[in-house]
Amino acid sequence: MAQPNWLTERFEENRPRLRGVAYRMLGSLSEAEDAVQEAWLRLNRIDTATVDNLGGWLTTVVSRVCLDMLRSRKSRREEPIDVQVTEPRITHGEGADPEGEALLADSVGVALLVVLDTLTPAERLVFVLHDLFGMPFDEIGSIVGRSPAAAKQLARLRGAGRVGDSSRGARHTCK
Repeated sequence: MAQPNWLTERFEENRPRLRGVAYRMLGSLSEAEDAVQEAWLRLNRIDTATVDNLGGWLTTVVSRVCLDMLRSRKSRREEPIDVQVTEPRITHGEGADPEGEALLADSVGVALLVVLDTLTPAERLVFVLHDLFGMPFDEIGSIVGRSPAAAKQLARLRGAGRVGDSSRGARHTCK
């Protein structure tokens, strides 16, 4: 019985980051919670002894669930019901991470959601994982089912003016 408690604790340690990835991908807090819950269900169906990096595995699963949800949404021309017009207020019970919640609220703005909505599901996933979470393209490529070079290309398709793309030389800043 110690294994399920250990697994639950490890999952809960990763939950704020997973929720952040899902929310940035989907733009809907309820859909983000659904994606995180799906990751929990999938985690309980596997042999965790085969997972070397639980946080990485969970991020991959949440990313793929979000990608599927975005593709499904686009094919049915759906818009999420709870699209936020203002910053989301995320509340939790005991054990909440106020610093993490503040960082999440500060980092996800309405403008970012508008920009993300113009991207294809794969471009959106690459943007969120690389530009917002600093994940390397070799890991992202395996998540989206493409080579690292193809994942990097996805990041550049719409990134002509993106801040933080150091491959174009000097960065321009506004004052």
